[in-house]
Amino acid sequence: MSAVVQQALKLWGLEAATVSLIATRENHVYRVNREGETYALRLHRQGLHSNAALQSELQWLAAIGAGGVGVPSPIAAKDGRFLQTIDGVQVDVLTWLSGRPLGATTQGIDHPDRTSVFRALGQEMARLHTVSDAWTPSADFARWSWDRAGLLGDAPLWDRFWENPSLNVTDRALFANFRFTANRDLERLETTLDYGLIHADLVRENVMVDGDHVRFIDFDDAGFGFRLFDVATALIKNLDEPDYPDLKAALLAGYRAERPLDPSLLDLFMALRAATYVGWIISRLDEEGGHARNTRFIKTARTVLTKYLNRSTQSGG
Repeated sequence: MSAVVQQALKLWGLEAATVSLIATRENHVYRVNREGETYALRLHRQGLHSNAALQSELQWLAAIGAGGVGVPSPIAAKDGRFLQTIDGVQVDVLTWLSGRPLGATTQGIDHPDRTSVFRALGQEMARLHTVSDAWTPSADFARWSWDRAGLLGDAPLWDRFWENPSLNVTDRALFANFRFTANRDLERLETTLDYGLIHADLVRENVMVDGDHVRFIDFDDAGFGFRLFDVATALIKNLDEPDYPDLKAALLAGYRAERPLDPSLLDLFMALRAATYVGWIISRLDEEGGHARNTRFIKTARTVLTKYLNRSTQSGG
């Protein structure tokens, strides 16, 4: 156990707990058990978010949890603060959500009734958006924005996807064309789109299924954004599933059961989501599995970007 974890346990009064490392993605996440209670202890990736951004995330989680959305709740340390910094590492503790992940990117969907669970996913996503709209953040609330600049600007949130070093000449032309066309189309339409706080990473690993309940974890990427970006994120990893059309229809139906949704621009946001991964991987190419993921991301992006560009051309865009 690291010195940071040991100190965190003291700060939260969890010295007698048993601890196990369960995730090493963006953050190091530990499962903490003590006297029948379970918590998630998070050590945040250094440099990813400011203290203000993390405090805002915790504030939002508390608000949407109080509004009935299935999310973890922040736990205050003994001094009453939700966020601590230990040896330069930002640390917080959340309640543990029961259930199992909907699946894994390389292992498929782990559920016997796939369309029903995607309908439930759409419903809970819509509730998340509705409760978020009804909540008023504090004046110092600070999260990044998946807006047009954050997706397509000169300094996008997840790096300059069109400069991924693995792109060949044809790819570079495709990505440059997409960036120009998507920016033009989004600029024309952005003021008409549903925009607000979003999860921004509702992939299978972050959707917990417990009986009939669907809950969301890992709000690391959360911020302001287009609601269709949340929908696209939940769908993009499932494009190769044999029943993808049914999964997509179920998710959209579930969402519309709770909240209006116009999916006419979904192809655009599927392409935007695919492009972001090609940017995200640039700084992680040398991590374990980085090059394999890069290959998958570029392959998916080629397909989705081409589909969007063809549709844009046919529609006279």
